[in-house]
Amino acid sequence: MTTPDEKALRQRYEELKRLIHYHNYRYYVLNDPIISDYEYDQLMRELKAIEEAHPEWVTPDSPTQRAGAPPAEGFRKVRHPAPILSLANVFNDEELEAWLERLIRLDPRVRDADFTVEPKIDGLTVVLHYHNGVFTLGATRGDGEVGEDITANLRTVRSLPLRIPVRPDGPPPPPRLVVRGEAFMTRADFEALNERLRQQGQRTFANPRNAAAGSLRQLDPKVTAERPLRLLCYQIVVYEGPNPPRTQWEVLRTLEALGFPVVEADLCPDLECVKAVYRKWLARRDTWPYDLDGVVIKINDLELQRSLGVVGKDPRGMVAYKFPAQEVTTTLLDIRVNVGRTGVLTPYAILEPVEIGGVIVRKATLHNFAYIREKDIRIGDRVIVRRAGDVIPYIVGPVISARTGKERIYEPPTHCPVCGAPVEKVEGEVALYCINAACPAQLSRNIEHFASREAMDIEGLGRKIAEQLVAAKVVGDVGDLYYLTVDDLLPLEGFGPKKAANLIAAIQASKDRPLERLIYGLGIRGVGAVTARLLAERYEDLDALSRATVDELTAIEGIGPVTARFIVDWFQRDRNRKVLEKLRRAGVWPKSRLRQAEAETKPLAGLTFVITGTLPGLTREEAKAWLEAHGAKVTNSVSRKTSYLIVGENPGSKLAKAQALGVPTLTWDEVLALVQRREQEMKKSEMATRNGGQP
Repeated sequence: MTTPDEKALRQRYEELKRLIHYHNYRYYVLNDPIISDYEYDQLMRELKAIEEAHPEWVTPDSPTQRAGAPPAEGFRKVRHPAPILSLANVFNDEELEAWLERLIRLDPRVRDADFTVEPKIDGLTVVLHYHNGVFTLGATRGDGEVGEDITANLRTVRSLPLRIPVRPDGPPPPPRLVVRGEAFMTRADFEALNERLRQQGQRTFANPRNAAAGSLRQLDPKVTAERPLRLLCYQIVVYEGPNPPRTQWEVLRTLEALGFPVVEADLCPDLECVKAVYRKWLARRDTWPYDLDGVVIKINDLELQRSLGVVGKDPRGMVAYKFPAQEVTTTLLDIRVNVGRTGVLTPYAILEPVEIGGVIVRKATLHNFAYIREKDIRIGDRVIVRRAGDVIPYIVGPVISARTGKERIYEPPTHCPVCGAPVEKVEGEVALYCINAACPAQLSRNIEHFASREAMDIEGLGRKIAEQLVAAKVVGDVGDLYYLTVDDLLPLEGFGPKKAANLIAAIQASKDRPLERLIYGLGIRGVGAVTARLLAERYEDLDALSRATVDELTAIEGIGPVTARFIVDWFQRDRNRKVLEKLRRAGVWPKSRLRQAEAETKPLAGLTFVITGTLPGLTREEAKAWLEAHGAKVTNSVSRKTSYLIVGENPGSKLAKAQALGVPTLTWDEVLALVQRREQEMKKSEMATRNGGQP
């Protein structure tokens, strides 16, 4: 039984939590504290004393829980409630105008739309879940569909509300709320952190973004708690409650009213205003407390924004207008060539090492051989190096005035630098191709890609081992991987019985990967992870995908005509058909998870049919398509797994085999009756479920 003293103490405990949350908000979000550090410390000391006496009272939203939980052994995966999408980029006013014109062609309402313009913080995206106002889960963006659970670490970020405060002048927290924000460090905090790490003899960070990401991905939250992380929010992913915001401007104001730190933003009636705001932020870039790499422009009307859809992984209704990349000059020491998995020859520059934005750059892309010729880039030139979008270093061009006369004009290769085969140029393309499909560089890169984590995730099969397998001629394509034996691997350098057995086991384990991973792993030009997922949602398996036409594929939102043509061409090549047959025989033939789920709700789900003889009024292909549309699986040969043999006129030897195995037979009319009967049973079952089990 609770005593009056315990009741009063519990009330004081709840009051302390409320007060400390409020003062955290004033200090870390508003930057406007109303009590001294000493007073704050006294409140925290009192709270800790109560929790020590009553540990059963401690809840996850207590301010003391920001200090960090015990170290974790790893991060569990969490699926986001909606895709956490990335952004397309524009780099100048012309590209920005082209973006808007494309949207107007899609939906004329865009012509009258207004926009929000927000600074694009160079930090780490986080997704925050709240239930009844309490922070319950925090995750990284991950691949946009699945992220890592970093809840314990995020609790240490003092500007993150552990509980949404209920204030008389603010809205009540919705029952469920999911918010997207950016975790980051200010430049001053970053420099102070690096100085402290240097004094402790620890490794320092290259830039604030890396420092923020590294700090949030610590397995020990106590380490994260010592890092000066901050948070700014800008998107509501899920809002389950009354009066959800209808515009992006309302989103920011709602988040602000709920107690979240939000990005500074401007509301613009037209594109000229957007450009002016972009220039304002560009001018503030170097003096702003934290790193910015551009601004994010969003159509303010959320319904209109959503209706514009997504292309690939980028929502059409918003775009990042990136700031000009940082540039430096250095010496181009040599030009070398990579041979990609599709046979494309790509030149790249070997540079005198130079630092750009906290990163040491030794190599840079030269795009293609036509680019080298057009820019008159020569070996030995002093060149301008830019990090495009602050990510990929590339050569802008030579500093002509710095030439000494010793520079050498570069001549593109006439033969593949790996296999020596002649190179060719495809009409209408600038790229040069190695025409040898068995080129070791292509094979090894194909195998490396197939085994990569995003594809079939074959542990232990990286570039070096892929090159070994190709050099030893034990694999000629990715299908051969599933026929490797320990004896094939033992002669290779570095392979003992255990390592060989582990690799074989990892290859066999990859047979269970989902369809989208296999499609991506095949290395079809233009098919990245996002497009592979779209294809896996549309087609049941690789058989169905191999029959797709260009028109069918371009009807899928996010797939353009060029990629559609690449897909169709890939499946038409004899070499690729042979690879698919090897995969099928090895049991690497996954079905679409979405299609399987749909099939389970159909009347012939779970049944396998074989057809023999001529059916009345139907071709064999028409009958197969009809059966599959009703959830059945159709195979070519009778086995003990066959549910029914469908018998038409002039049946073949399959009838005798079915009779020998005891497989039941049906006429086509009996198949139609079976479907009708099972549909009625499904309706009765559904009605009974709705009526609480009563028929």
